Amino acid sequence: MSDTITYDVAAVRARFAALATNDTIFLDTPGGSQVPDAVRAAVSDAMRDAAANLGGTFATSQRVAEIVTGARAAAARFLHCSPDDTIFGQNMTTLNFSLSRACARDLKAGDEIVVTRLDHDASVSPWLEVAHDTGAVVKVVDIDEATATLDFTNLEAQLSDRTRVVAFSWAANSTGTLTDAKRVTALAHSFGALAWIDATHAAAHVHVDVEAIGADVLVCSPYKFCGPHLGLAYGRPEVLADWRPYKVRPAPSDPVARRFETGTLPYEQLAGLTEAINYWESVDATGAGHAHARALGQRLLDGLPDDARLIGPPTMDGRVPTFLLAFADRDATAVAETLVANNINAGASDSFYCMGLKDLIGDRGALRIGLFHYNTADEVDQTLAALAT
Repeated sequence: MSDTITYDVAAVRARFAALATNDTIFLDTPGGSQVPDAVRAAVSDAMRDAAANLGGTFATSQRVAEIVTGARAAAARFLHCSPDDTIFGQNMTTLNFSLSRACARDLKAGDEIVVTRLDHDASVSPWLEVAHDTGAVVKVVDIDEATATLDFTNLEAQLSDRTRVVAFSWAANSTGTLTDAKRVTALAHSFGALAWIDATHAAAHVHVDVEAIGADVLVCSPYKFCGPHLGLAYGRPEVLADWRPYKVRPAPSDPVARRFETGTLPYEQLAGLTEAINYWESVDATGAGHAHARALGQRLLDGLPDDARLIGPPTMDGRVPTFLLAFADRDATAVAETLVANNINAGASDSFYCMGLKDLIGDRGALRIGLFHYNTADEVDQTLAALAT
């Protein structure tokens, strides 16, 4: 087997001290990626040069303003939207709870929210809480269990004139399944519902364009794509303008997205976010990084041991290079421990926070392998050798 993508992965890896200073093979990226040195330096520099808050005429406060403005511009480029439509928060989960609560002010008993079996619980529990408080109904779209892909026939059957929100994962953090976000969005809009997209996993593997998709709300986590720990969201201004936010009275209300940022932002993390997006623009401007990771994914699929049961799409079509594996006669935790003994990081779980897949995963759990643009063909081969032992 040989790589089919021309890509200087060694040059990319040289930008990560974590990849250059030890022999660990990082396949745990679905839970959080490694961080380029430039991101780490930006966070450190901001803590040194911008230990202040907004609103002052002094130098450190002005530096904070520059950091926030720069982060909004970078986030807008990453999401393909206006800087005015970006929202920063503690993490994706917190943002999703906050935005869903604002949306819920207008929901009534009997209104319907649609989620799917492929969703991380951060995209489900906020709506379960909304239903508890408002009397709204949460409906769950089924999947084709043979491929762990969304059942669009079932999705259409779940929609009605009472549907208010269709919340779904663009890419499943568990199985790597890609869902046609534009198709789901169009279906939601045809029933007058909002399209609410969890792009937490997708943002690390596909190019995001909220305007092309037609998203009403999109949430993601920069620490999944080489950034710091914080949350990032897009909200369509026409939608946000209709919601009453939970905020302190002196906090900004213009543009409308600012109303959903509570308290002091993590300015040092925003400096890191800007560098993370700058990094992506430098290594993946032509999509070569994503293509490299997909080629590695095919290499892994071609060499899986016979006792590995793949939960998810059987080929690289309709997926990102994240793989969920169950084993006929081995507990996933034991397999993960074997990998750790070979300096390979990969996690085992009975759900990976995707509660809709627990029955499909089974009692022995499953191993999750996440390939990324900084992994190598040799790392895939070492992993396959360890899986076979």
